[in-house]
Amino acid sequence: QIQDLTFLIKNYYLTELYLNNNELTDISGALKHLCSLQILFLHNNELKKLDKTVKELKGMISLQTLNLFQNPLAYDPDYRLYVIYFLPSVQLLDRKLVTQRERESALHLYNPKKAWVMQSVAFGKRVDTSLGTAQGCSRCCQPARRPIMPSVLKWFGNVQVTHLLCSFCRVPFEDPEDAVLVRATTRSLMEFSSVDWDKAATCQERRLKNKAEEPLEKLTVQFR
Repeated sequence: QIQDLTFLIKNYYLTELYLNNNELTDISGALKHLCSLQILFLHNNELKKLDKTVKELKGMISLQTLNLFQNPLAYDPDYRLYVIYFLPSVQLLDRKLVTQRERESALHLYNPKKAWVMQSVAFGKRVDTSLGTAQGCSRCCQPARRPIMPSVLKWFGNVQVTHLLCSFCRVPFEDPEDAVLVRATTRSLMEFSSVDWDKAATCQERRLKNKAEEPLEKLTVQFR
């Protein structure tokens, strides 16, 4: 039935703290000095304000295990992603491991500008993220540019088009099909040609002119 945590004011070196199954309604100012804390159980209390609770725990850079379930704040629709983003050291939240996908989702939700930059740079590797328009970023919220590849291909050679499209590759699109089209047109062009050599005259036939010369039919296929 603990309701007040002022008795912890001098316990600076605590590494584990089990306060579950009590009647705590607010922890503001009571735990932020516990910078060495690694395990904190606060489940089954009466904590209602998610932002105030997380703000109190932000200074705990060693915190790895945190339980907040069975509190009113846990019913917030973005509760888990909010905690994951603002408490990055936490690895086990409410008895469930924090995944890399959850960290990426939290980054997209609470820091879309940084997520967009990381997606566009990618540091030389493929990034498993969509090219959807991010919210909250002034640059990303500009209207998506529509693909102009059909007309561009008529006027520019493959090299010029590739350089021209580089600027479009970094712009999020409203329609995912637009992004697919842009990426497809920047891939290397491959060309295959085939000839029916049975219809071509041999060296001896050409020398003796026993067989009339016929123009060869060449079939050429290009794709990206």
